[in-house]
Amino acid sequence: MFNIRVYVSYKESVLDPQAEVIEKAMNRLNQGEISQVKIGKFFDFYVKAETKEEAIKAAKAISDQLLANVNMESYYVELLEDN
Repeated sequence: MFNIRVYVSYKESVLDPQAEVIEKAMNRLNQGEISQVKIGKFFDFYVKAETKEEAIKAAKAISDQLLANVNMESYYVELLEDN
């Protein structure tokens, strides 16, 4: 079993009004200039596979089919260490 984390966020070309509102609020706090705020989500799950490569391949297939809208979002798959 491999512990997987998938990060999903909007592509650079997609307008994210929620991130814009948060960026403006952060700048109103006067803690320095904040820019390029991105909002995303992540999914943690276990994949039963023989190798790391198979686990990552399975996670990418799940991400393409379910976790991310690949027209608007990009994703990154990370293999986590079990503690």
